[in-house]
Amino acid sequence: MLAWVPTEQVAEAVAGLAGVQAEIVNLDQAAADGDTTLPASAAKVQFCVLPFFPQEPALSALANLPELQVVQTQIAGIDRIRPWVPAGVTLCNARGAHDAGTAEWVVGAMLASIREFPFFAAEQRAARWSQKFTGALAGRRVLIVGYGSIGAALERRLDGFEVEIRRVARRARDGVSAIADVAGLLPWADVVVLLAPVTSETIGMVDAAFLAAMKDGALFVNGARGVLVDQRALEAELTAGRLSAALDVTDPEPLSAGSPLWALPNVFITPHIAGSTPASVRSSLALIRAQIERFCAGEPLLNMITGEY
Repeated sequence: MLAWVPTEQVAEAVAGLAGVQAEIVNLDQAAADGDTTLPASAAKVQFCVLPFFPQEPALSALANLPELQVVQTQIAGIDRIRPWVPAGVTLCNARGAHDAGTAEWVVGAMLASIREFPFFAAEQRAARWSQKFTGALAGRRVLIVGYGSIGAALERRLDGFEVEIRRVARRARDGVSAIADVAGLLPWADVVVLLAPVTSETIGMVDAAFLAAMKDGALFVNGARGVLVDQRALEAELTAGRLSAALDVTDPEPLSAGSPLWALPNVFITPHIAGSTPASVRSSLALIRAQIERFCAGEPLLNMITGEY
């Protein structure tokens, strides 16, 4: 079985699997170097591991792989990828691989925002000893919107921080409210963490009404995707100073240099790096190896995408 993998690191992770030939093919990099031709092996590749953030060259090539059976991503979000996957080809995402990294980022972003670490970092660069009173995470009410595997990982990491947690998911279940009930929970929360996937139901869900329902002084944390948020509505609330935010994602990405968010003292921004950690890499490589083993053995694959997500 021939598998295309995007890097030497992935090739090493699947080395030694019986009956598996792994060829390093990164069409995005090749296109950037001026090479737009497909390798001869395109005629027989069956399993394709996409680059971490695949671009159009890698995605458009999928239609020209006649023996392709499986496309495996290294990320959980598949909204950009799914339209490129040919009919009859199985798409699998990396759900679970980035739980630790993303949950850790959310905790760090909450602490950085509430304890005002960006302010103190700026004061350090200016060699100023600026003592001040800050908030604390202890005693806060945290609402997790999008309670999947990352939300559960976040809750485990918040154990011991003396916070009260409520959870929201697409459908209600024991201990978790339905997304239809989120409006009634927003005024309760001191911190609203967005971890929902991109679906037709979630795009733009954080709109002006959603933000207006949040209590004065609340912190909005986006560890999901920028398109889930009405960017102009968020900018308006943050510019007014009623809310604060910690954002790993924006709409668009990269955030334009002219965006007012860069200069606001109540906004903490990182450039979509929540899952970019060694922990995520280890989990992703282990998942890819397990998936190829399952494929070769004729066993059901993990994380197969059958609906919107």
